[in-house]
Amino acid sequence: MKILQLNMWGGRLGKPIIDLFKREKADIICIQEAIDIPGGWAFFFESLSDIKTQAGYQHCFFTPVFGYKVMNRRAKGGPAILSNLPFSETHETFTRLAYVEDFDLLGGDYNIRCLQHAVVEHGGQKLNILNHHGHQIPEHKNGDEETMRQCKMIVEYLQKLSGPVVLCGDFNLAPDSESLEQINKVLVNQSKKSGVTTTRTPLTHKTEVCDYIFTSPDIEVESFHILDDIVSDHKALTLEF
Repeated sequence: MKILQLNMWGGRLGKPIIDLFKREKADIICIQEAIDIPGGWAFFFESLSDIKTQAGYQHCFFTPVFGYKVMNRRAKGGPAILSNLPFSETHETFTRLAYVEDFDLLGGDYNIRCLQHAVVEHGGQKLNILNHHGHQIPEHKNGDEETMRQCKMIVEYLQKLSGPVVLCGDFNLAPDSESLEQINKVLVNQSKKSGVTTTRTPLTHKTEVCDYIFTSPDIEVESFHILDDIVSDHKALTLEF
């Protein structure tokens, strides 16, 4: 089975994203910073619904965290999970704030965060897929009391699950940060284990590691890769297991 993780940067580079998804043929894709808009293509970015259709995915679990007007339509942004396997369950838990209908970046708090949880059946076994976009501190990736609170909240959620777990996301945290260490204690951090040095692309001046795929100890990993394709300001990660 194969999972792909990507902060999609709003879908600014639509066609390269679609081409990547088609090439990699992942069973499941975890996305942050997806934008969806009724009717599809919105000139400034590729809509999540268009990406889903053009990349050939059958199922989509989307959790909007904010909405705003684009010309005379209403766009919504947030994390999403695409899958070619049907979801037997979907859950969403906001880890900070709640959905804002008329969001204004200039005056609003953009750190509206949620944890997505989708369950699929694979080989007769239940698999828990979790997707999260972490709290951002503009100055650094070392975390603070708020990132610690949210990571502990995620761990508490994980501890209630039964069956294998894959957790994906742009956590906005360094691999050895105290906040992320809460998750490192209960899941295997594949980015950290592989010695990844950056998950950012040349589209940004940033060079840190902040994107991750975590697995529960009962998952047998066959391969883990950081892809160099320029499809966002973040690199895509893939896991086969």
